[in-house]
Amino acid sequence: MNSAPIVLLHGFTGSGASWTEHAVQFRAEGYGVLTPDLPGHGANLPANPDDYTIEAAANQLAAWLTDAQTGPVHLLGYSMGGRLALYFALHHPERVESLILESASPGLASAEERAVRQASDDALATRIEREGIPAFVTFWESLPLWKSQERLTQSARQWLHEQRLQNSAAGLARSLRGMGTGVQPSLWDRLADLAMPVLLMAGEEDAKFVAIARQMAEYIPHAQLVIVPQAGHTIHAEQPSVFRQAVLAAL
Repeated sequence: MNSAPIVLLHGFTGSGASWTEHAVQFRAEGYGVLTPDLPGHGANLPANPDDYTIEAAANQLAAWLTDAQTGPVHLLGYSMGGRLALYFALHHPERVESLILESASPGLASAEERAVRQASDDALATRIEREGIPAFVTFWESLPLWKSQERLTQSARQWLHEQRLQNSAAGLARSLRGMGTGVQPSLWDRLADLAMPVLLMAGEEDAKFVAIARQMAEYIPHAQLVIVPQAGHTIHAEQPSVFRQAVLAAL
């Protein structure tokens, strides 16, 4: 058993169960694996809206790791989970042995961009509350961001669909309002503070996040950048073997 476990942080509309296949494979390689539900997802539904901020989520993760008595971990975050992983690594660097960011960002640099995005996220949260989960998931899956998932098998797409349906409208709405990109503090000016090894991953068909990853790599001292061919935003679902190989190589 490798001494440092891998902590996998899912994206928006996911849950810890999103990592089931990868968790099995990483454990087979000798790693302990932890897959928490982030606030507003799965079984993690705090009653207090203040518990849905990125600061609160990072504090919850720190307490959870303390309870698990893990010591420093390999922290891997995808999309929303990647934003949280980055925030956590900057605020709790002693707890992170290495950082892996899949399709993630440090947030939006300007107050103007954040205000526009916050309004958009709030409108989407209201839509979720008004229409409910099934209607929202249908809308969510129609976004261009997920077009590359069309090459997945029908069973793989159905599994993702069913995972999204497991969430609650109130939980997802509170997640958007509490730790959406619009309300997250910008971390761009903190990237140079990352002292641990960092793996940045983006799918080559996800042009927006390829550009973000390339820009992040310029600021992070010990960054490795991997652009995955024939993949969009969800590399771990679209190219699972390539994803795991890159992660294990970095570890």
